[in-house]
Amino acid sequence: MKFSLTNKKWFVVLLHAICWILLFSLPFLLRISYKDEHKAPQPDDAAFTVFYFITSVAWIMLFYVNVYIFLPFLLGRKKVVRFIFLQVLAIFIVYFIHRLYFDLYITHQPFKTANFIIYNISPYLFIIASSTAYFVLLERQHNLKLSQERETENLKSELLFLRSQVSPHFMFNVLNNMVALARKKSDLLEPSLIKLSSLMRYMLYETDEQKVPLEKETEYIQSYIDLQQQRFGKNVQIHTSFNINNGSEIEPMLLIPFVENAFKHGTGIITDAQINMELREDNGLLQFLVSNKYNDSANGNKDKNSGIGLNNVKRRLNLLYGANHALLINKKDGWFTVSLQINLH
Repeated sequence: MKFSLTNKKWFVVLLHAICWILLFSLPFLLRISYKDEHKAPQPDDAAFTVFYFITSVAWIMLFYVNVYIFLPFLLGRKKVVRFIFLQVLAIFIVYFIHRLYFDLYITHQPFKTANFIIYNISPYLFIIASSTAYFVLLERQHNLKLSQERETENLKSELLFLRSQVSPHFMFNVLNNMVALARKKSDLLEPSLIKLSSLMRYMLYETDEQKVPLEKETEYIQSYIDLQQQRFGKNVQIHTSFNINNGSEIEPMLLIPFVENAFKHGTGIITDAQINMELREDNGLLQFLVSNKYNDSANGNKDKNSGIGLNNVKRRLNLLYGANHALLINKKDGWFTVSLQINLH
């Protein structure tokens, strides 16, 4: 998450205070005195200064009342008449404050309604316009934040759904392996079940995290390969090369669909079945290569759900890494090859 001062309440309050001080100090900073430098100060100067301060506070209060009460709760509910009424009421309150101040502290000078309108209509319109613009800006930021939160939640939900699809798909394949070993009454059934239990433990307790250490994901893949090796024995040649550095993390269950796909379509009625896997990682750059021999006629008899795994992982890669990954899938000369590169950082 990027650090932004605009997200800090204290900074927003400080910024508002500075803006108000600068705005209402302008008449004093820019005023050119017409009085003679040697002329003594008039007794009304202090009274008018206090009067200006009270008026400024009234405008500031109207600004925030308009932003946080009038506009969101009245205009937003299409109560335009009530909104206009409250705006008129606000200007009358300022009018009576002015009149009362004149009656109490500037008694020698009569209060004139015409002067009030002339000198206050512009500040009033400025406050209304600026508060409305600020309200629109706040609403836009709020809606943008909600949109981003909804998008984030939707992405999280989709990723969780896609990840949940992997586990049943994987379990379906592994249980088929167990059935095959049971039919053969193989002595490998017991160690295979023990290895399967470790895989299930990883799936149940490790993959709840957004990221897992790459070495754990690699161990998971190797365990899956061991189970498949026990099933097929010498009928399939399996060559693996894993070379990773500790420290990198990856989204769990992300690479296993490629491995599953290789065993699903690279075994069966295939002469000299062979599967090659290479996984390398250096400074956060992961390269994963999976290739297997395939037979179009044999693959034509696969189940209708055979494409779930690859479509799943493609979607997850796009959601998680976007332009920071490259996936190439190629069929050539009887070989099906998947080449994946991810910038994990």
